[in-house]
This record gives sequence, C-alpha cells and structure tokens, in this order.
Amino acid sequence: MSKVIKSDDEWRAELSSEEYEITRRAATEQAFTGEYCETKTPGKYLCRCCGEPLFDSRTKYDSGSGWPSFYEPINSDVVDTKEDRTMFMLRTEVLCSKCDAHLGHVFPDGPEPTGLRFCMNSASLKLDPTEPSE
Repeated sequence: MSKVIKSDDEWRAELSSEEYEITRRAATEQAFTGEYCETKTPGKYLCRCCGEPLFDSRTKYDSGSGWPSFYEPINSDVVDTKEDRTMFMLRTEVLCSKCDAHLGHVFPDGPEPTGLRFCMNSASLKLDPTEPSE
C-alpha cells in the first residue's frame, strides 16, 4: 500500500472544517451526533480522506458509546495504532494506514470474537452502501 501524502492546505481544501479537525488534528465529534452512529445500512466504511476500505458493516454493533463501533477492521493492515496520552488518560489511537487520518480509538471492552471496540468518528468515515465484503 502506498502512502497518501498531502500538504495541510490540500487536506483543508478537500475536507469540511469538521472533517479536517477530526481526521488531521485528532479532534472528536460529540457523542450521538455523528452521521453513522445509528446507521444499519450494509456496506463498507471507507476512510473519509483517502477512500481506503476500513470496516465492514457486519462488524458494526451498538456499543452505547455514541460513536460508530466495530469489533474489527476489514484486515489488520488497514489501520495503525499508537499510544495517546491526551486528555489526562492513556488510550490507543486508531489511524488509517494509508493516509494517517485520525479515526478514533480502540478499547478492550468489545464483544466476541475479538473483545475490541473500535470507537470511530463518523466524520472520519464514508459509507459505501454496497454489499459487505465476503
């Protein structure tokens, strides 16, 4: 996978101000306000910035957190993680492997089969309402 590298000005030109703040500056949308929080539409969730397929709707579940939550990405190569010590806590940030967009955080309190909760910002994702991947 080749990296997508753009200048700050290029990202600002392509994204809404909310999308830019969340994906490029690691902001977080308010709970229960995101476009995909309650969505049940089948399909693939792509990175808002580069279009990389990240999550399948079949792994989406209602975590009650107020953000779209998935128990695993499409495959482990599409996301990267890093330690996040902001907001006076230790969390694991999730980034798009292709363009380094901030997607959200992953927590160890999800359902089986993984026990993980990938808690994503709707503004970091774009739903492709097609058949979920096989």
